[in-house]
Amino acid sequence: MPSKQRMRIANDKHSKNVLTRGNVPKSLKPSEEKYPVGPWLIALFIFVVCGSAVFQIIQSIRMS
Repeated sequence: MPSKQRMRIANDKHSKNVLTRGNVPKSLKPSEEKYPVGPWLIALFIFVVCGSAVFQIIQSIRMS
């Protein structure tokens, strides 16, 4: 069983939700939208893809 002080703190924390019915956020913790992949990794991926495409074009020009 939770202690009385813990229950009181939880009640105080969530009591304001009763007055804002329908406008309560899904989470009380602020969530930051983060990308799953960093910008440096995306830049590296683009560099590798574009670089290989350039080399492929140069190779196809030399062969013809």
